[in-house]
Amino acid sequence: MAKLLFFGRLSDAAGRASETLALPKDACTAHELLNLIKSREPALGAALDHPSVRIAVNQRLASSRDVTLSDADEIAFLPPMSGG
Repeated sequence: MAKLLFFGRLSDAAGRASETLALPKDACTAHELLNLIKSREPALGAALDHPSVRIAVNQRLASSRDVTLSDADEIAFLPPMSGG
């Protein structure tokens, strides 16, 4: 099962900091995962699908939402960062 992590305001939108989720048996992309989340929790899916949200897979930033995911992955959703 894949481990999903939600940070910052995204954990507020999710109502949790993490969850485990069984990904589809066939190849799943981050974009497809977002569609799956939207179908289960539309408000959370909309928050995660915002263009400024970054996705990290196994602690590495994904360059696009076409990255292929597996059930063994840790997938983190990162809100925009600010500071100085």
